[in-house]
This record gives sequence, structure tokens and C-alpha cells, in this order.
Amino acid sequence: MRTAVKAPRGVYEHPAGTGIWHIHYYDAQGKRHREKIGKKSDAIRIYQSRKADAAVGRKMPELRRSARVTISDLIDLALAATASHKDAQGYINRSAIVREELGAEVAEEMTPQKLDTWLNGLQMRVRGKDKARKEARKVSNGTQNKYRAFLSLCYREGLANGKVTSNPARLTRQRKPSTGRERFLSREEYNRLLQVIQELHPDHAPEFIISVHTGMRLSEQFSVTWGQVDLERKTVRLTDTKNGSNRTVRLDSDAIAAFKALQVQGQKGTEKVWGYDTTYYRPRKWFVSCLKEAKITGYTWHCNRHTFCSWLAMVGASISDIMALAGHKTTAMAARYSHLSPEHTLSVVERLSLPR
Repeated sequence: MRTAVKAPRGVYEHPAGTGIWHIHYYDAQGKRHREKIGKKSDAIRIYQSRKADAAVGRKMPELRRSARVTISDLIDLALAATASHKDAQGYINRSAIVREELGAEVAEEMTPQKLDTWLNGLQMRVRGKDKARKEARKVSNGTQNKYRAFLSLCYREGLANGKVTSNPARLTRQRKPSTGRERFLSREEYNRLLQVIQELHPDHAPEFIISVHTGMRLSEQFSVTWGQVDLERKTVRLTDTKNGSNRTVRLDSDAIAAFKALQVQGQKGTEKVWGYDTTYYRPRKWFVSCLKEAKITGYTWHCNRHTFCSWLAMVGASISDIMALAGHKTTAMAARYSHLSPEHTLSVVERLSLPR
């Protein structure tokens, strides 16, 4: 006579005498599960399989049966979530690099170590001295942090949509950013560059003047409408700033003259001062050629903001003044932008030698 196989604990017949067997077990996360199986032999086999899965911390069968989600899938979710963001183009640009190099990777199999290694080796294709071809250059720590943040965004969207169960990008190392560009224009350089712009691209001269004399960020400046500009009060009211808070920009006489040069009859308050699509517009298309003609090196459009803050410091503005006028959230940022020229600091030190 064949001996009946004893059912292990966790395998039971219910209702008794019906021949219908069930199992109950705890998964790797400690959650209790019950399943109706049928035959006793099948119940014992499946119970042992479930226990083995839990012992090695494997995902539950319903997750294993789901489609393998790739990083490319997470990128699609992130781009959909940021479609209306003011830096949407920046996300699109970063997504192209990530998709090309990591898009085919299975999202759940990615580890913080793998992402760190990829970020450390991240390179950009930029034009070298030979303009006919591009060369690879290692990106800065600040750029690595931007890609780290983008990957973390992709995984956060994946978590929100039930596509992944963890965010390895969050556990990667935050790179220490450089102290930033300290390059700013002297008054002589400013006059020389402005003269070149007026000769080569006169239509762009007002936007350059306003950029230097207000310190507005590129995204802030080119999203301004005429309804935000009050030339009588000498202000521009910004409502879409980088740090999310509103702020009032003060206008000096040069900035006011530049705004007046842009005015035309019958403009509506809802019209943008500049008719550019701020998602795609970048001044460097014309600005770089002007810098080259003016023989100014190591300078970018964003350095106009640094010029504004440095000039303020050189005429005696305090850190709190610079912080308020430039729209910084912390005094540390204002102190960074208050860098003074060697000539100015030397003149301060020379005061120690004044005759008594």
C-alpha cells in the first residue's frame, strides 16, 4: 500500500476531504500570501518553490512575469512628466545621451555602482580645434550631477507608475561642483564687446545690455512679457524664476534705454519682449562670433550675470544687496558671485598706505 506524503506546514486541504489544497507562506518582505492550488502534490511543489524564492530574496512571481522595463521606458515617463517644464529642452538633450548609452539596460538590474561608473566616464562630443569634426571631452562635476538628477527623475517616475521598485540613482555619489566661472567683463571689455555686437548684430544689442545690467538668468529674461515691464517704476516683475519665487528686477538707465529701443506701437501686455521660443533659443548662435571678434576669451552668456554681480560688489554693494538683486536663495551663492577683480582689491589694500 502506497504511503501518503505528509504535507509540510503551510500546505493544507480546505475544506477538509475535498481534495483541494492551498498554501500559505511569507515572502522576502514578510508579507503573508495564500494561494489555492488544487492537487496536493502540486501544492507541495509550489510551496517549496515559493519558500525558496523568499529565502534568496527574489521578487514575487507576478513581478517576474511582467515585462522587463528598460531605462529607455523610464526616460519616456520622465519626458512626459517634464513636457511643460521651462527646462524641457534640457531634459530632452540629456535624455538623448542617456538613451543612447543606457537605454537598453534593464531598469531593475541597474545598481548605484554601475551608474556611478557611467557618470564618471561621461563624455560629451564637442567641437575641437578642427571644426570639421568633434572630439570627446570629459564633462564637469556639475554636468555629472545634472545627469544624476535626470536619472533619479526617471526612476522616480518609474516608481510612481509601478514600473520599478527602487531608485538606484538616488544612492549614487553627489559630485562636488566647481566654484563656478569667475569670469566677468571689465568696463573696457564690455564697451569693446558692445561695439562689436552693434556692428555685427545690432538687433541683439538691447538683449545683451539688459542681460548685463539686470543680471537676469537666460530663462528669466527671454520669458518676460511687456506686462511685467514697468519703465516708470524702473522694474521688471519676474514670476517664473529658477528658484520658484517671484522677484522684482531693478532697471538702471542703460537697461531702460534698451527696453525702450525694443518697444513698438500697439504692443500688448501679454506679448513677450523677445519673440523667441525660450525652449530652443540660445544666444550663443550669434554671441560666440562677437566674442571672437572682440578678442574676449573664457566668457559665456551666463557670465553676463556674473558681470552684473561683480560690478555691484565693486561699487560697494553688500552681500545681502547682491543676493536680493540677483535673486539668490542663499548668501553663499551671493558671496560666490561677489568676486572682485584683482585691480579693485589692490586699490583697497593700497588705502593702508595712505599718509597719516
